[in-house]
Amino acid sequence: MRPTTAFDDNVFDINALLHPGTLFDHPRDVVSHPSLTLTEKRAILASWASDASAIVSCPALRAPAGLKKPVTIDEILEALCDLDGGPRPPGGKPFRLRSAERCLAA
Repeated sequence: MRPTTAFDDNVFDINALLHPGTLFDHPRDVVSHPSLTLTEKRAILASWASDASAIVSCPALRAPAGLKKPVTIDEILEALCDLDGGPRPPGGKPFRLRSAERCLAA
């Protein structure tokens, strides 16, 4: 009899996809995982950072389903920053389209 599911590298654990906290203990484990793409790492960390994972009595802690111990939002945001290559310098291009010094003509 032929098996209905192939047992090779193409099969993945759906539970691990829905609850990544069962595979990773800390955000730095997600960042350093070799086989995840940048987008997958970002999605996992973003799901941890969401308010849905927050502990009601302590909103600075996140405890997604399956995670052994809570992690702080700062640790998650630091991991997301590491994915971007470090912190961005302060400042940037202002959104102002017109000079604030010029007066409008009547």
